[in-house]
Order: sequence, then C-alpha cells, then structure tokens
Amino acid sequence: MRNDSALASEILSLTGGPANVTAVAHCLTRLRLTVADPDAVDGDALGALPGVLGVIGKGGTALQVVLGPGVVEGVTAEVEKQTRAAASGPTKPSGPAKPTAPGRPAGPAGLRRVANVFVPLIPALIGCGVLAGLNGLLVNAGWLPGLTPALTAIASGFMALIAVFVGYQAAKEFGGTPILGGAVAAVVVHPGVEKVTAFGVHLSPGQGGVLGALAAALLATRVEKWCRGRLPGALDVLVTPTVTVLVAGLATLYGLMYAAGVVATAIGTGANWLLTTTGAFAGLLLGGLFLPLVMLGLHQALIPIHTTLIEQQGYTVLLPLLAMAGAGQVGGALAVYVRLRHDTALRTTIRSALPAGLLGVGEPLIYGVSLPLGRPFATACAGGAAGGAFVGFFAMLGTKVGATAIGPSGWALFPLLTGNRGPAVAAAVYGGGLLTGYTVGFAATYAFGLRRVAGVETGQVETRARETA
Repeated sequence: MRNDSALASEILSLTGGPANVTAVAHCLTRLRLTVADPDAVDGDALGALPGVLGVIGKGGTALQVVLGPGVVEGVTAEVEKQTRAAASGPTKPSGPAKPTAPGRPAGPAGLRRVANVFVPLIPALIGCGVLAGLNGLLVNAGWLPGLTPALTAIASGFMALIAVFVGYQAAKEFGGTPILGGAVAAVVVHPGVEKVTAFGVHLSPGQGGVLGALAAALLATRVEKWCRGRLPGALDVLVTPTVTVLVAGLATLYGLMYAAGVVATAIGTGANWLLTTTGAFAGLLLGGLFLPLVMLGLHQALIPIHTTLIEQQGYTVLLPLLAMAGAGQVGGALAVYVRLRHDTALRTTIRSALPAGLLGVGEPLIYGVSLPLGRPFATACAGGAAGGAFVGFFAMLGTKVGATAIGPSGWALFPLLTGNRGPAVAAAVYGGGLLTGYTVGFAATYAFGLRRVAGVETGQVETRARETA
C-alpha cells in the first residue's frame, strides 16, 4: 500500500527539510518545490527514492520531482501539511539566512511562471472538454434532446469565463491581489465592451481571450505594487484597488484587448496555415521535439496557445500532433522490454509505466527507461516524429484533427477528439498516428536504440554495465 506521508517526509528530508521549502505546488505528474538553499538539496538521492521517477532543476531554486498521476496529488498534500506543521512548530531556524545560490532553474523563469498560471485550470478544461465531446455525440445522434441544453451550459460555462480565472491566477502567481487580477480580466468578457471603440473599431466580448486576460492581470499587478509602495495605510485600502482597476481596466479596453485579439487571430491563422501548407513536415517537427520539451518541463508553456485555439475554433489542432511523442515513447519502451530480457528490474519498470504511457503520461517512461539509457530517448523521438507526420499529412489533405480540451493524451485523448469532418474521422486519423508512432518507435529502438556488449543487449555501457557481469 502506498504511503504518501512517508514519501513526503523522505522528499523533504532530501530537500533540506521543511524549513528550506518556500513554496509547494503540483501539476498532473510533478511536485514543484521552491527551495531557499539549493545546496541543501541532495538531487541524486532524491531521484533514487522509490516512487520518484525523476528530478528536474537540480542545483536551482525551482525543483520538480516527477511522481506520476494519481501519486502527485497525495504526496503534495502531505508535503504541504508537513511544511505547515514545521512552520508553526516551536522550533524555528535562528541566525541569518544562508544566501541562496543562483542555480539553474528548470526552464526559462518567464515561461515557467506563465505555465503556473494555467496548470491549475487543466482539471476544469478536461472535465468541460469531455462533457463537450459527449454533448456533441448526443446532439449528432439526436439522443436525449432534453438533456443536451443542460450539458451545453455546463460544458461552456467555464470557457465563457476562463478569462476571469486566468486573471485571478496570474495576479496570484506574480505577487498581486488575485481578486483584483480577476476583476480586471473580467472586463475582457463583459458584454458591455461592445459599446467601446478602440483603434476605430468596436470591441467584442472575449476579444483577445486568455492572452488579453493575462496581459490585463499582469498590468494590474504592476499598478497595484506601484500604489502600495507609495501610499500610507489609511489611503492604501481605498485608493490602491480603485486605481488598480481603473488604470488597468482602461488600458485593457483601449489597448490590450485589441492587441491581444490581433495576436490571438495570428495564432489561429498561423496554426491553420502551418497544417494545411506544411502539415507533414510540421507534424514531424512537433511530434519529434515534444519529448525534450516534456523532459525540461517547457510543454506547459504551450497551454496559452492551446487555450487560444480552443476559444477560437472549438479545438486545438496542435495537441494531437504533440501527443504522437508519447506513442513513440511507448513503442521504444516495448522494444527495450523485448531486447533486454535479462534485466528484470528494467522490465518491471516498463510494465508499471506502460499503462501511464498508453494514457499519454510520458514522464514515467522518460525518467525510468529511455532517458537513462540514452539512445532509446532519441529513437522514441523518431517514433513521435513519424506519428506527427502521419496526422499532419491528413491535415494537408483537408482533414483536421483537434482536441476540445488539453491535459489528456494517448488513448485518453479519444473522448476529446473532433475536427472539421467529425469526431469519427478525427479518431480514425489520430488512431492511425498512434499506430505509426508505436511502430516506428519500436522499430527504431529495436534496430538502433541499444548496443551489444559481450553478447548481451545493453543501452549505454556506462549505465547498463551490470548486464555484462
């Protein structure tokens, strides 16, 4: 039976103790810790803990501990509980704080912080996306006509107000008052904006979407901080919120919404042009490079682009292409499983990680199998590139495959698939891409992903030397 409390205690012990952890968060697979002193973190021992699939950001203040879906939520809750208990305990560290080393963060800081704005929104995007897909099937089949209007309202409500949630999260992430960020972002979706003229044209509710909401909340945070640093307490409580909402709100109406709308339109136009003109090549490139982005944690920075496409078109055409990387990873892992028959420990890791890999969660296979071996990581990327090229080729022929929400991948993406020719055709093309990724990933890894040393199959001599013993 899994013991989340024990694993949380071990993680905190190897990250310098609860007092060294200044912030705790998580995404679908990773526990994200901000530490005060990176030198107090034993990254190698942390990565070797049973239950830990990998560690990103060693030597930096932003640490990501890969735990996998279903595990990360429980461990994060225990880590938060233990850090709160330590902070309120009778003993606290004394003396001057040890200066922190600059370290190397897990990816560019700006992209990481923008990703942190959107990651908490993913569960709602998944839930509403699945309901939207189910509702679409019911409408097309003519079933349950009395229920479909209710499902439409439930599935669409979050997306109609997503700008408010983005504004709230952005202000929270960048050090402002969350509710002020949400209040300013709410301007973007308010029906009354259609009476406002900016740059000679009337605005429309939702113009600029999540990008406009993000920009509005960031500006509101800057204005709020400027006011709080210059006003006495008696005036601060009244003047700061008023000035923040007024200045950021006017800037949003007379500049940010229009500019964000132009950018959002360019994203939609660019994605459509990319797939209809260079679909196969674009799919090959996106599918082949996505695993390295996942490894670095930078894939979360694509969430605003996906969300913008879903707002504009009802689905994102990029996610099915990127999901092919997971197919290449699964095919590569199966090839390793077949070739390394004598490595019981590695085969056990593959068996335990494959179900998550089939459902599109790639970190267990990345950090437990392909990345430690080296070559299989590259051949898995080749499988992802082939699957992406397959889906992209059909886009060039006029068949778009999109996802109504983000988060799931692999087989878990099927309920969210749709496109310009309906969900059935989209599912068929996507399934063909998965099979292509599995096949090429397996073949490339089987042929080129492993070495042979002293008559025994091995990955990299340095990491698989025990096979020759």
